[in-house]
Amino acid sequence: GCILDGKLYPFGEIERTENCFRCSCSQHAMLCCSLFHTPTVYDKNNCKVVFNKESCDYDVVQKSDPSKECAVYSRV
Repeated sequence: GCILDGKLYPFGEIERTENCFRCSCSQHAMLCCSLFHTPTVYDKNNCKVVFNKESCDYDVVQKSDPSKECAVYSRV
């Protein structure tokens, strides 16, 4: 298998690791890509970015009230 962040994964396709990556594990290498997109354009003065491990994505919420979401105009 392959080891990623101290955890052993079996050979083959891994749909989702504990840290929100999709990976392919072979005897020669482990190739991974993220399942999330990073917000880049949003109201940085009034909002903050918080990683949501359950949904494997970033939430952009108001600094003054984290229960309210902010608009995101671009992600990468």
